[in-house]
Amino acid sequence: MTELRVLVFARAPEPGRVKTRLIPALGADGAAALYLDLLDHVLAEVAVPRGLAVELWVDRAPASPELRARADAMGAALRVQAEGDLGRRMDHALRRVLAEGALPILVGSDLPGLRAAHLEAAARALQEDAEAVFAPASDGGYGLVGLKRPMPELFADMPWSTPAVMDETAARLAAAGVRWTRLDALWDVDGPEDLARLATLPGFRARLTALGWRGDEAAAQQ
Repeated sequence: MTELRVLVFARAPEPGRVKTRLIPALGADGAAALYLDLLDHVLAEVAVPRGLAVELWVDRAPASPELRARADAMGAALRVQAEGDLGRRMDHALRRVLAEGALPILVGSDLPGLRAAHLEAAARALQEDAEAVFAPASDGGYGLVGLKRPMPELFADMPWSTPAVMDETAARLAAAGVRWTRLDALWDVDGPEDLARLATLPGFRARLTALGWRGDEAAAQQ
């Protein structure tokens, strides 16, 4: 059976550099702290399925102490993303793992709705007939991608960070005749408007309150 690997993309949690759209609600330090909380959730879920090796792909070398500690704690390989836009970085990581003879499943670091079941379904799809697998995101992008072979045409000249990403990707898949599987949708945390939904998940309301989120009062003022 071909080895399956989960690739988690992560960034150094520097205040003012990650989750900047959350700064009005949480401050720079709070936004960075929540980023690590979300990453911890993703890492906990990807660690559940048996038979899936985990790699933490960081944004620069050397990795930040926070990211290195998390990789060490779960025995995950630590690798460095390529330079360039999101498409080039994802294409590079997916190609590298495919070239090493493994099947990659790449996920983002801020997906509170991600569950081990998403990884298990993606693994099954790639082990069976699918050449690609995607989990759409509620903002029009996607939070998970798995490939059975390189497909650079899916990542070049893509309107990243727009609601058109998943639709454009689906159109390219259809045009190329790729057999692919669409998983249940995910959602990510981009701006203050997403925090009320995040607060409904176990453990996150108390954490958000500790980070200074004002909850319903803040929502009422938006």
